[in-house]
Amino acid sequence: MTLRLVKPVFVPAGRLLAEPQIVPSPTPSLQYQSIHGYRHAFVYTGRGPVVVLIHGIGDSSATWRELIPTLAQHYTVLVPDLLGHGRSDKPRADYSVAAYANGLRDLLKLLGIERATIVGHSLGGGVAMQFVYQYPTLCERLVLVSSGGVCADVNTLLRLAAAPNAELVLPFAVWSPTRMLTRWFCKLMRRLDADIGLDADDLMRVIDALPDPATRRAFLRTLRSVVDWRGQAITMLDRCYLTGRVPILLVWGSRDAVIPARHGQIAKLAMPGSRLEIFEGAGHFPFRHDPPRFLGVLDRFIRHTQPAAFCADEWRDLLIDGPADRKVVADPASLKCIRAATCGAWCSELSNCPPDGVAPLRRDNDH
Repeated sequence: MTLRLVKPVFVPAGRLLAEPQIVPSPTPSLQYQSIHGYRHAFVYTGRGPVVVLIHGIGDSSATWRELIPTLAQHYTVLVPDLLGHGRSDKPRADYSVAAYANGLRDLLKLLGIERATIVGHSLGGGVAMQFVYQYPTLCERLVLVSSGGVCADVNTLLRLAAAPNAELVLPFAVWSPTRMLTRWFCKLMRRLDADIGLDADDLMRVIDALPDPATRRAFLRTLRSVVDWRGQAITMLDRCYLTGRVPILLVWGSRDAVIPARHGQIAKLAMPGSRLEIFEGAGHFPFRHDPPRFLGVLDRFIRHTQPAAFCADEWRDLLIDGPADRKVVADPASLKCIRAATCGAWCSELSNCPPDGVAPLRRDNDH
């Protein structure tokens, strides 16, 4: 990708730009924009309905590069580098999913984008879900890809990296000889056909960025905002009853070693109107495992669904009534699964699934 610097644009508060000064680029090149004094990098290209692609932790807009040219033939594609990631600034700042949702809102306002289909991968899925919760009028559809924020279960390495004093160890973990050993280990896992080996190249791309101290600090602050030593500390399940009018697509790899595919099954139960696509044989990056299939699934989803219709009165009524169990799912085993996931319990083996195909959960020692 080529780099292009855009002069700062000051947007009056509470208004959308009628004629935005930043327009989609004819090529998928990085543009830069200063927001609140921090440089934000993003790809903005194409023509048509707006689709926003949000990457995961430690990653960047580059993870979507194979999809952008094809998507841009029919859609306006916005692909940001989240603050602390890629070519965006990495200040000492708030890296919570709520802060990322705020930042995305500001970027959309600045570009004059009123509504969009929001696609989030991994951490980006948590950001996307938070964005829909905070700014429901800006979201037309929601696509969660191997998304965080369902239940506590997450890869052990991420839990260790989020542990206290991990910042003292991480510099040695990204030392050149250690990275060479990690690369060898990933290749070995791939040869052994282990699940983690499926994403070896993508995981190494994230690890290779960590020797930079600013990137490493931003990575740790972001990780600790969503994960601790017990697993994921946030969940979408307590508020997903508010998404009834939002078309939702869930995409997971059947062999995801970072966030298991059963999280997608649990999310589908919690959001009965959602659609779940499982990519057989794919790991944590199903859109990179099979780009043509992902593009086809996404395109059909957008074309065959109507944009969300937000009703303030209905939203208020839902908040008053709360997540009534009968409105979520009728099956008792599934309901128990959702309740356990909401309080941060751990998923059990799929061999103990109830008839609906979702694994029951066992509570950890704290619950």
